[in-house]
Amino acid sequence: MQVLARLGHRRLIQAVHRTVSSTSPSPYQARFVFKFLCTESIVEFVDNSLEPSQEKPKCLSLRIERLPRGEPVGSAFQSWMSEGLPIHRGEIFHAINRLRKLRLNKRALEVMEWVIRERPYRPKELDYSYLLEFTIKLHGISQGEKLFCCVPSDVQNDLLYNNLVIACLDKGVIRLSLEYMKKMRELGHSISYLVFNRLITLHSSPSQRKYIPKILMQMKADKVTRHVSTYNILMKIEANEHNVEGLMKVFSDMKRATVEPNEVSYCIVATAHAVARLYTAAEAYVEAVENCMTGNNWSTLDVLIMLYGYLGKGKELERIWANVQELPHVRSQSYVLAIEAFGRISQLSRAEELWLEMKSKNQLKATELFNSIISVYCKHGFIDKATGILKEMEMNGCKPNAITYRYLALGCFKANLVEEGLKALRLGMELIASKKVRSSTPWLETNLSIIEVFADKADVENAEKLFVELKKANYTRYTFVYNTLIKAYVKARIYDPNFLRRMILGGARPDAETYSLLKLAEHYQKRP
Repeated sequence: MQVLARLGHRRLIQAVHRTVSSTSPSPYQARFVFKFLCTESIVEFVDNSLEPSQEKPKCLSLRIERLPRGEPVGSAFQSWMSEGLPIHRGEIFHAINRLRKLRLNKRALEVMEWVIRERPYRPKELDYSYLLEFTIKLHGISQGEKLFCCVPSDVQNDLLYNNLVIACLDKGVIRLSLEYMKKMRELGHSISYLVFNRLITLHSSPSQRKYIPKILMQMKADKVTRHVSTYNILMKIEANEHNVEGLMKVFSDMKRATVEPNEVSYCIVATAHAVARLYTAAEAYVEAVENCMTGNNWSTLDVLIMLYGYLGKGKELERIWANVQELPHVRSQSYVLAIEAFGRISQLSRAEELWLEMKSKNQLKATELFNSIISVYCKHGFIDKATGILKEMEMNGCKPNAITYRYLALGCFKANLVEEGLKALRLGMELIASKKVRSSTPWLETNLSIIEVFADKADVENAEKLFVELKKANYTRYTFVYNTLIKAYVKARIYDPNFLRRMILGGARPDAETYSLLKLAEHYQKRP
């Protein structure tokens, strides 16, 4: 435990040359990015699929991506054209979407400035749209508005206005966005559902959610049909609040509106049921995910890995992992999810195999990568192996974060090292964990596991301290969370007459186990 002790001490070109883009490859095609709560998701894992190559890439997009920092984008185009290859609009759009995904906004702007300046083809609405998008991203809304005024009047249409509004929303400037939406209505331009999607997302925090019904009413008034991505966003909001009932109401509304759920929809529903330990329903929705999958989408495969871990289906987990390995590049995050999933079904040797495989293929420079195997070891009480990984983490220049210490605390408690566990818990509390981390499922489930340990030891005081964290994240909507706390009271022979009322007001529904535990607690009621 000496390791635990030691860790405790320690730029604008002319506005005419810039454009914006639509948020998707086609003007109104939705792209809903789903980040599940069931991974740590603290960092973005870097896609290392593009390794340096001596041979010139056959794809224009790759040539642009691989340009050394500071080299003008024109060199990639000159190289391409010197080989007698024409520059088509589709290649530019492909490059822009790749650069956006890689968050290379400056390079994307350079590409669009070159297209508008050199005109390899006649620029249309989408070209100016891309120019506008990246101008605002890099140089702000005021420069974007100047550019908008310089754009040819024949392309100042629905697409460009919608993208101007979306770009303003992406900057969080809601009032200005609403003013442009008003102007669009006056000019007779139709508003895209993507605009309303952004508005809903911006009002998804608990303090702002009261405005979402008004946004949906305005959407109806503007005769904008809700897209499947709109319903997905609404369902994800409910899932983040651990409100399965609210989520299923949105899902039913989608069905009644004859909007067909897609794989993202089913992923959200299945994950929410799995986290709520409603495994029978989760299994049915997992089957729906597999039935509506469109090719080998890595994000859907990642979710299936996680879900089969919850459902304890090792054979299906191996099948999905085999599909992941057939992809051009296996992402680090996929390894993390697979390691955690195999650990969840107690296949430690398989988790270790994947850990060693990930180490051999990637430079481990993110704490979250180490946390994956640490969590597996700690959940099974192998604290010596966990501290060994901790040393390795330090040697790689990574520092343990708050959730690392939660894992270590759990591992110590599982190994019956109570004092060391409490020390690890205190060290973790000294570190700042973002709200995103404290709302993540690994964090919540680890805290619940520690509460279970405290319950077995009749330690009501420490159990209540961690229970507060679960309540802040609304994780206490689940009956099993309250039942775990009741067990601590029963074990400590303490009777609380207000517990049932507290539970109901907390949003959880008592079940048969609740009433059985409360009946036991009544034996310790002090008689007058």
